[in-house]
Amino acid sequence: MTQMQSTPASGWLIGLSFIVAFVLTIVPLPEEIEAFRPEWIVLAIIYWALTQPQNVGVGVAWIIGLLLDIVHGAVFGQHALGMIFVAYIVVYLHQRIRTYPLWQQLLGVLVLLVIYKLLLLWIFGVVGRPLDMSLYWSSLLTSVLLWPWLSSIMRKRTAVQR
Repeated sequence: MTQMQSTPASGWLIGLSFIVAFVLTIVPLPEEIEAFRPEWIVLAIIYWALTQPQNVGVGVAWIIGLLLDIVHGAVFGQHALGMIFVAYIVVYLHQRIRTYPLWQQLLGVLVLLVIYKLLLLWIFGVVGRPLDMSLYWSSLLTSVLLWPWLSSIMRKRTAVQR
């Protein structure tokens, strides 16, 4: 059984991970694979809210979401709304989720990403933004598949930082 350790992380490590997530979110990709870009920032929010709920919670998720809205030129608050829902659920359930084996964590991450994407989809519908629904959900697959790798790397970086 894989348990996530709650090792205190410094603010610079948390900040650096969000900077890397933003860079990975905005770096140009070929059009053929753009739809499969992982939800790097949401994964970072999930990881930090899971391991450091006292440092990264709804407030940080709101700020990061607003920054993502600015970067994407989106309706102000749409990503922030999705992020605060995800962060709230993770912070509320963090003690339970951390003890889950990896396959259950993957299912949990999938559910959180679906909630995030559904909230964005709802907002897109409200503002009348057309979407290509054939590719809208494709980032879920890559995001969930990257979760074990991402959480493992972050756990090692947090342990090294001690």
